[in-house]
Amino acid sequence: MTGPGPLGTFLQARRARLRPADVGLRDLGPRRRVAGLRREELAQLAGVSVSYYARLEQGLSRGASAEVLDAIGRALLLDGHEREHLDRLADAARHAPRPRRPRPEKLTGETRDLLRAVDGVPAIVLGRRTDVLAWNALGHALLAGHLDPLGPDDPVRRPNMTRILFLDPHCRELYANWTLKARAVVGNLRIAVGKHPDDPLLAALIGELTMKSPEFVALWADHRVVPCDAASYELHHPVVGTVTVTQQTLSIARSPGQALIVCTTPAGSSSEEALALLRQASAGRTPHTAGDGVPEEPARQV
Repeated sequence: MTGPGPLGTFLQARRARLRPADVGLRDLGPRRRVAGLRREELAQLAGVSVSYYARLEQGLSRGASAEVLDAIGRALLLDGHEREHLDRLADAARHAPRPRRPRPEKLTGETRDLLRAVDGVPAIVLGRRTDVLAWNALGHALLAGHLDPLGPDDPVRRPNMTRILFLDPHCRELYANWTLKARAVVGNLRIAVGKHPDDPLLAALIGELTMKSPEFVALWADHRVVPCDAASYELHHPVVGTVTVTQQTLSIARSPGQALIVCTTPAGSSSEEALALLRQASAGRTPHTAGDGVPEEPARQV
């Protein structure tokens, strides 16, 4: 292993965010030469030697015990999601990467049935890299109506929701608070990287966004780990105007890594009326679900 690796980078980033006052240490003010806590301060708080903690950050040690990780997590003031992410990174660091082709992501019949059952609300199915595996007509019309509705059918052309959020001007204009949505998506992508550290297509997506989006670079460097489970967003839709929806992420039990995203509105609200108008406008456009058995390739469509 060369460089600090994902575990070391995460530890460095979280240490840099802490100030002495956050953990009850005396702040020496302008005489401090580093952002955040020093390594020796963090090591002292965690009850480990400075040399051992330095080796973890430098990627030179892969064998941190659960007790040590607990102590470091407490010293870094990690929340539950960040603590789980730390465990995943440490576990990945213990094992040498094994190059392998990613398993194809495809829809099961049960997932198709589920998507058809929620046809009354905007819904999409995302894979572990946020590729769109399928969407219903209303989900397509609300979130990406300017894209080919049949895009998810072809693994080569599948839209990727993270890519279009950062690189597609139509999607940027859709969200009134684009930064709020972008921060949530990046936080969730961090979790995906922790779960699939050896996924070359996921690494390629992050590399592409790093090259093309300064906003992504800034958010990615923050190392926040937040599940994108449920949040309300105001949308400026080009057809029906302002719509406020709650996007909820539902895990698909038989397809680990896949998620059903549904968008709901309060009963009797103007947003509900706007979705009803959009449903009428999109009538007759019925996107198909992606087919099974097709080898997966990197999504190229923006």
